[in-house]
Amino acid sequence: MTKRAFLQIIAASVIAIAFITQPVKVSTQTANDLAAKVDGVFGKWTQVSPGCAVAVSVNGKQVLAKGYGMADLEHDIKNTAETIFEAGSVSKQFTAAAVLLLARDGKLSLDDPVRKYIPELPDYGAPLTIRHMLNHTSGLRDWGNIAGIAGWPRTSRVHTHAHVLEIVSKQSALNFPSGTRWSYSNTGYNLAAILVSRVSGMSFAQFTRQRLFEPLGMTHTSWRDDYTRVVKDRSIAYSDDRDGFHTDMPFENVHGNGGLLTTVGDLLKWNENFVTLKVGDAAFVKEQQQPGRFNDGRTHDYAFGLMIGEYKGLHEVSHSGSTAGYRAFLTRYPDQKVSVAVLCNVSSGMATQYAHAVADLYLASSLKPVVRPTPAVTLTSEEMDAVAGLYRNTKTGLAVNITRNNDGLRIGQTALVAMSAARFVAANGQTWEIARGAARQTDRFGTVDSYERVMPAKPTSEQLKEFVGTYTSDDAETVLTATIVGDTLVLKRRPDATIRLTPIYADAFSGGGLGTVIFRRDAAGRVTGLSVSQDRVWDLRFKRQAVQMQ
Repeated sequence: MTKRAFLQIIAASVIAIAFITQPVKVSTQTANDLAAKVDGVFGKWTQVSPGCAVAVSVNGKQVLAKGYGMADLEHDIKNTAETIFEAGSVSKQFTAAAVLLLARDGKLSLDDPVRKYIPELPDYGAPLTIRHMLNHTSGLRDWGNIAGIAGWPRTSRVHTHAHVLEIVSKQSALNFPSGTRWSYSNTGYNLAAILVSRVSGMSFAQFTRQRLFEPLGMTHTSWRDDYTRVVKDRSIAYSDDRDGFHTDMPFENVHGNGGLLTTVGDLLKWNENFVTLKVGDAAFVKEQQQPGRFNDGRTHDYAFGLMIGEYKGLHEVSHSGSTAGYRAFLTRYPDQKVSVAVLCNVSSGMATQYAHAVADLYLASSLKPVVRPTPAVTLTSEEMDAVAGLYRNTKTGLAVNITRNNDGLRIGQTALVAMSAARFVAANGQTWEIARGAARQTDRFGTVDSYERVMPAKPTSEQLKEFVGTYTSDDAETVLTATIVGDTLVLKRRPDATIRLTPIYADAFSGGGLGTVIFRRDAAGRVTGLSVSQDRVWDLRFKRQAVQMQ
């Protein structure tokens, strides 16, 4: 080989190495320009309001970290990049990681039945595994919703993991057979935290500190396992009400589903572990980001505490969070090596939107236009009238109202785009097939729900009297008393709640925050009970008590 040829090979190698190690370019704007535009995103939060903190990393390096608004309005303390917030359900990825570490240690299998470690869980006749819990396919009712039905919604009393276990142990049914559907459930992640403690032999907080936080240098991160504990530099959470800001703190001790106390900088350190490993190995981080599967092999977009999706044409790994007045969003764009963390201490802090607005600035050259579905046909007025109306989910009893206006057909705020006179798609990935008084809704995972058209109800005073009575539930450990006030059917619940029932369709009423209330009849048409259905609790049954004769 000649000297010239040798030098050419060396030069080519140097160029190749430089190309491989060259940082990903995500924006041509200067750091100052970007920082100024980020300031604009959070411009509404000032020295007379709560606010947020934000941090951004590019190619593994933190390039921005700032705070906006106040951490404590009573004591005039500002939010900074070092302020500690509560991360809500962003916490779930850390709980899932703790379980995965125990699986890597050989202490458990993700496909073990949960009752192997938590025998308090009822036996529902089919396997309910750890994997089902972490993927939100367990069918477990959300314990917080059950507590709310009983009159004690989350943050209204000091709930503990003992309360969670007690509520779970009394549930006579799942929402659906485990592994067949997807439904978000905090219960599974509270049980996961309990499981970690039982299997590891140490508290969940101690295990995660030793195995996750300390190795990653997350020195400002802990769990709200004792809400009375003094936490230096913690922000106060606020609700944004018509008459101003009010403190809105999560005084409860349940954690694992939420309850992570952390900073935006610590969250970026965690995100970086998916690239530069300090905790676990390549198989560990790959497994945590693996989208889940249903029993029949279909995939969904929830991995282990992480949503695996797409944002403006880019691969995105993210999770949002909300507890009391705190709001949070942590996102990562692996291909562009960009991470954004946003934490807010106010209920109107739109952490997800803020994080995406910041990501738009740093990823401007990589973003792709959002493609919206476009109609394939133009429906006549008669064709829209044939579709519009009230429909009842045949499984849950929940109702949807398809309305029409000059812009077309809608379900709530979601437009239905016509592919034919009987087939529609929505921006959320759902498809609807509607014809002859029946509807089939298929979600983005391929799960199908059936609906039937029903007529809106206008019960008379005499008809309302059929529902008057006392109803009890062992599952929720509460009593509801149906009575008529004026010309309105109401439910009374101790100590002083009066829940107005608004008719929806025959025997079904909207109970406001209670959910959909459906009165149940026997074969003879007598009212024998009622059920409460919500998004995370399906068909919670109450029995009607026999009328005592005077």
